[in-house]
Amino acid sequence: MKFIDESIITVQSGDGGSGCISFRREKFIPYGGPDGGDGGKGGNVLLVATSRKRTLYHFRFKKNFKAQNGQQGQSKQKAGKNGNDLTIEIPTGTLVMDMATGKILKDFTKPNETFIVAKGGRGGRGNTRFKTSTNRTPRFAQPGEPGQSLTLKLELKLLADVGIIGLPNVGKSTLISAISSAHPKIGNYPFTTLSPNLGVVQTGYGEPFVVADIPGLIEGAHKGAGLGINFLKHIERTRILIHLIDASAIDLDYPLRDYKIINQELSLYNKKLIKKPQIVVLNKIDLPGAEKATNIFQSAAKGIKVALISAYTGKGLEDLKLKIIEALDRSNEQK
Repeated sequence: MKFIDESIITVQSGDGGSGCISFRREKFIPYGGPDGGDGGKGGNVLLVATSRKRTLYHFRFKKNFKAQNGQQGQSKQKAGKNGNDLTIEIPTGTLVMDMATGKILKDFTKPNETFIVAKGGRGGRGNTRFKTSTNRTPRFAQPGEPGQSLTLKLELKLLADVGIIGLPNVGKSTLISAISSAHPKIGNYPFTTLSPNLGVVQTGYGEPFVVADIPGLIEGAHKGAGLGINFLKHIERTRILIHLIDASAIDLDYPLRDYKIINQELSLYNKKLIKKPQIVVLNKIDLPGAEKATNIFQSAAKGIKVALISAYTGKGLEDLKLKIIEALDRSNEQK
């Protein structure tokens, strides 16, 4: 399934029902007077964040949503029935914007959050409401108020505790498949991963956490190069980052080159990203030449703690999980 992270939909709340103009016409009551009831309220349109939805894919097929109108008031002072509310489920992590004004209406960061995005129109008052001592037979009633109509832009920013970042082909998909139940497509060519993959990592010494591999970034990504900013924005929601580097591909003359390229792209896109806690991980340490390159990298990366793993063989993965949990615990303490 293609990952859909943006969608534009139109929502309309229900119109209020009109008030009723009616007079009593009962036998033996010559001066019955007005008895028109009020119109019913139009239904609201509600947005609800749910973990059952992972993408905005379902909005590809349905883009127009309308709540039920309120019913018209009736005689004998019977009020019209209120229109039913319309509930639209969206993935947690969705940002809702009014296309007409550009205003952000709601940022859904937690499951089960509910927001009334369009309020139903109020029902009109029946002619009974307008009876006075000087006007005993009012021959008018209020029309119902129209509902609200909005065009909304939905933008989903991936929610995960941990984001795996790095250049293409450093082993992000292999790592997420090794430590979680996710089964992403894996290959040795640029941009194998065309959408973020989510996986839940179960451990025996801490709460499970959600990890996402972010599709390969390249130099100039903040300007749209490669997969561009399509996936840089997903990093904003992660709590910590795993900065994955292919140990077998380290340039011995410029060992920190790849490391600096990714950090520069993060900084140029949003300076806050570079401040996120990072765990620097050298992958593919089982390949020929990786040991020498790893030693050179560690010597150059003074003051930076480096984890060594092989996502393919599983070496170092348990230690990495422990480091992740410790980093997440520190992140919780800093909130």
